[in-house]
Amino acid sequence: MFKDSLRNKINLVFSITLVLLASLFIASVKYDHAKFEERNALQERAIAHYLYDYYLKTGKIDEAYLESQNVTLIKDKGQEIQIERYFKEKGKYKKYAVDTFHLQRIILINNDRFKLFLENRNKPKYPVKRIIVFSIVLMFILFLYLWIVRSLKPLSELKNKIKTFSEGNLDISCASNRDDEIAEVANEFDHAVKMIRELLQSRQLFLRAIMHELKTPIAKGRLMSEMLPDEKSKARMHSIFERLNLLIDEFAKIEKITSRNFELHIKPYKMTDLIEASIDILMTENPERLVSIEVKKDYIVKVDFELFTLALKNLIDNAIKYSSDKHVIVTIDEEHVDIINKGKALAEPLENYFKPFHTSRSGLGLGIYIVKSILDIHHMELVYRHEEGNNIFTVK
Repeated sequence: MFKDSLRNKINLVFSITLVLLASLFIASVKYDHAKFEERNALQERAIAHYLYDYYLKTGKIDEAYLESQNVTLIKDKGQEIQIERYFKEKGKYKKYAVDTFHLQRIILINNDRFKLFLENRNKPKYPVKRIIVFSIVLMFILFLYLWIVRSLKPLSELKNKIKTFSEGNLDISCASNRDDEIAEVANEFDHAVKMIRELLQSRQLFLRAIMHELKTPIAKGRLMSEMLPDEKSKARMHSIFERLNLLIDEFAKIEKITSRNFELHIKPYKMTDLIEASIDILMTENPERLVSIEVKKDYIVKVDFELFTLALKNLIDNAIKYSSDKHVIVTIDEEHVDIINKGKALAEPLENYFKPFHTSRSGLGLGIYIVKSILDIHHMELVYRHEEGNNIFTVK
């Protein structure tokens, strides 16, 4: 399929131009040849009339005149016999005829006075001037084409840099000192990249500063909880601060995911191991009363362990939070995982929940957005359906 790009349009225009130029050159050469043939035919008839009139007056053939017209009288008898036979075979043995014999243009004059075979040595001139003119035009068109294509080269470089930028690499520079429209676009994009880079850097600095500041009171809280005399209260406070610490670590991961500032560590894992690890980081007491695992067929999946378990943990956490009986069933089958809870169907299409800070009954509305971001990184898909009072989220 023809790609509707600027380069292809330029190629098409210049291709049509070259075809038209070649057609014009061929047509002009054919026209010149046709005009030569027309003049040649008139000259040959004029020679025939002159020779007849001259013979009537003098009884001789004017060979000097023939030589001046670049025409030769054929006198070799053997050659005359061959030419005569050739004309008779072609049905052209008449009073006057012209044909080509062995690449020679032969004129037959056969009247009541004489019979002559003449060789017309006049040839069309080689169109040197026309070739020079067309060559100059061709070189100019090719120069113009290369000049335009070369001027588009920065556009290809800009496209590659934009692609690199879209993949998360902000350390690019596409500033140009050229004086054209492409340079203007490149410079504006370079300015936008710098602004985005500075914005992301300030955002990352801000988030890291907040997380760092939160770490200090959490550490102090854990230290103070160790001084509590009641072991039960101590364990509860320790669990709370551990949960807060884990949440900060998760926020750090989320910040890396959204800014694409991370490196994947893809390895093969059993899906059962990933599910169990995601349940562990729920940080709930007696998780078996909240989550049931049904293994129909376990399978191996290649993922980043920390990111993928975070995605599963968010799905399971949401399923527990919004279930009517506070219980979730995780079903592992071939090539997919179902996370099932009892409850009402989603009020909106699943795609709406992929947006960050989606309005929800509680929380920040980031859970499904984080899940979608992580699954996209792993080239996986999240599908939702509601059947018989159950919400079923499937990770394919």
